[in-house]
Amino acid sequence: MFDILFFLFQNYFHAGAYPDQATLSKRLCAAGFDSRDISHALTWLGGLERVGGSNPRSNSAPGTGLRCYTQPELNTLTTEARGFLLFLESAGVISVLQRELIIERVLALDEPAVDLDKVKLIVLMVLWNQNETLDSLVLEELISPNQARFLQ
Repeated sequence: MFDILFFLFQNYFHAGAYPDQATLSKRLCAAGFDSRDISHALTWLGGLERVGGSNPRSNSAPGTGLRCYTQPELNTLTTEARGFLLFLESAGVISVLQRELIIERVLALDEPAVDLDKVKLIVLMVLWNQNETLDSLVLEELISPNQARFLQ
């Protein structure tokens, strides 16, 4: 599924949005992705659009509290990924509500553990879905070295 999400980012980021799900499904199938993976990715994207439809940054006060992770969150998010989310929040890249949306989307993957590279891609998808302007340095930080080779 992460290959599909990166494909979407790579091919549609500059356009500002990806096509409707029927068109997207056809294009992903033509690109050689497995239909089960396409279905899973489109379901995940639908959840992102449903849950993150409004821009949480505009109606969010800066967070000053402490985020305590539940056991399922601790099991799913690596220590490195949790630290990265804290860094993004403290740097003002994401809001408190965007952090919660990112965590919700990570848990929606239903994977036993999600590493930093996958969390970075989810952050990209959340910010892109909410039409956030991404500073080039932030964008560079969010694109892992393994993914950067596809953007050249």
